[in-house]
Amino acid sequence: MFSQQLSDFLFRSTADGILVSNSEHRLIAINPAAAAMLRLTVEELLGKKVEQSLRHNPELLNLFTRSGEQILDVHLPKRRLAVGIATSFKDGTRMVLLQDVTEQRDLESRRDALVTAVAHDLRNPIAALGGYADLISKFGDLNENQQRFVGRIRQTTTKIHDLAAPLVDLAWIEAGLPLAHVPIQLSDIIKRVASRLSSLAASRRMTIAISVQSPMPSIMGDPDRIQLAVYNLLHNAIIYALPEQTVAIHGWSDTHEAYCSIADQGIGVADDELELIFDRLYRSRDERVQAIPGGGLGLTIARTIILRHGGDLWASSNLDEGSTFTFVLPTVSET
Repeated sequence: MFSQQLSDFLFRSTADGILVSNSEHRLIAINPAAAAMLRLTVEELLGKKVEQSLRHNPELLNLFTRSGEQILDVHLPKRRLAVGIATSFKDGTRMVLLQDVTEQRDLESRRDALVTAVAHDLRNPIAALGGYADLISKFGDLNENQQRFVGRIRQTTTKIHDLAAPLVDLAWIEAGLPLAHVPIQLSDIIKRVASRLSSLAASRRMTIAISVQSPMPSIMGDPDRIQLAVYNLLHNAIIYALPEQTVAIHGWSDTHEAYCSIADQGIGVADDELELIFDRLYRSRDERVQAIPGGGLGLTIARTIILRHGGDLWASSNLDEGSTFTFVLPTVSET
């Protein structure tokens, strides 16, 4: 009795729209949020064929007429936008969940515009500084100190140039602005990131070894952000590992959590720096690390993303032997 009352309460009260059709493709349940999103009443939809009642919304109609799990953007009245998630049950019932993402997409569009503007406005004068540094040596011989100073100018301008966009991205994430909240297959993200970085690994004569549990449960979150976190971790493993070595990325899960670890055979991290490496702009004092271009934001961004998704990220390392970075995220039940 309590379970039914709870289900009824959630169905009526949730801000997400819920529509359910039976095996005859008739709508048998519509919650108030779904009716409001569609600018219709529950009475106008109940008992109607989906082909009839949803004919003016082809994206929503597709979610009902396709088979299996589907995710589509659904345009709503008044220029609003929802993400539609559909699934089928054994008795022929099909359920569609509508999540209004209008503000979230608008914020993402503004973020992209801000990143572009800041990167452009910063990078142009920084590039000019670097260009003038290159011109100095063309107007006469430089002594040893002058050559060193010009070299430092080039290094600093390159670093600031590379930091422009990631700094805006980090500020945006840390500000607590909304992330997407959709089902994610971590195994797919791992394979996608490994494919993107395969050419970098090949250029260093390295191998990316992938080991992923099958099947793995879904996690909920922002796929672009989770992919960025995995990318930063794997990219770091490749550039800080020794050439001709193997970088291993492993995914697995238990009852409630999904894990991913990235292990390299490389420079490693000193014990007193192990927590500092997650601080923004921090770079190891190790000369081998300093010689590799980088801004010290990759790990900060990765950890911030994981924490925003209710997870955690940590590192273990032995200096001159390599490092392992592991993160954990909560899973969602498939049933």
